[in-house]
Amino acid sequence: MTTAKETVLHKALHFFLTKMIAGIAVIVALVVFVEWLRSFLLDRTKLSGDTKTIIVAVTEASIATAAYSLLFSAYEKRRISELSSKNFLNNATTGFLTGILLQAFFILFIYIDGTFLVTRVNPVSTLLNPLAFGLSAGFVAEIIITGIVFRLLEEQTGTVIALIVFIILFAIMHVNAKAATLVSVGATAMQAGFMLPAAYVFSRSLWLPVFLHFGWDFAEPGIFGGINPSTSLTHGLLTSKIAGNALLTGGDTGPQNSLSSLLLCLFLGTIFLVLAKRKNNLLKPRWQKSVTNKTVAPNGP
Repeated sequence: MTTAKETVLHKALHFFLTKMIAGIAVIVALVVFVEWLRSFLLDRTKLSGDTKTIIVAVTEASIATAAYSLLFSAYEKRRISELSSKNFLNNATTGFLTGILLQAFFILFIYIDGTFLVTRVNPVSTLLNPLAFGLSAGFVAEIIITGIVFRLLEEQTGTVIALIVFIILFAIMHVNAKAATLVSVGATAMQAGFMLPAAYVFSRSLWLPVFLHFGWDFAEPGIFGGINPSTSLTHGLLTSKIAGNALLTGGDTGPQNSLSSLLLCLFLGTIFLVLAKRKNNLLKPRWQKSVTNKTVAPNGP
């Protein structure tokens, strides 16, 4: 027989905020452990810096994915359909290419304005560090932010409220960022707070936002040599000089924080939501579902 104490404990453990904290804590702890192993083991080997970076990135991406799957399949007693292999190739390819194409559009707008100049083309091997950076950032960030925080919030509040909360949250988080402007804050809010969660809502697969983030973070410094605020990498395949109006170039915060980025991410996120609505993928708030279920409950005999 279940006691009142056990019921309260069960509710506390399965409260969505508790699950958020547990999921984030497990994945962050594992990533920190991998970084410690690098300094303890890999840095003592004769492997090249690029090789060590790739090994760490692949390990972090793999361990974050496995930890999420194992933790929430046990915690929520369900199949982790959002990481299903069924549509992996389609979502991964679409996401990765979309991330690269978005960055290409930002650079195209800057080039048309006459302020993008390639000063040097580097060896293909220079792509390794940006590739590792994009891989690790895409997997770890999106599994935590979209897979854990957004997914659990959306289940409680519904899609629309969760997206509004995310947009506001990311705007607040980046108001005091170095060299932040109104446009850069808005661009970040549209990218991380709207477009990426909307990609998940549309596909109901984490592979799409994970690989979109991967392609985005890889292409900006890795292909075009643009500034990415999350990394010290400033060149990859191309060493470039970007100058001109900060509205168009993103200034000290890079092309991803330009006006074109804000508008394109808003546009793409809206497209994802429209398509998600057509697929009936938008969730209602949990309290609204409860009211609806009570209203339509059949009468007794």
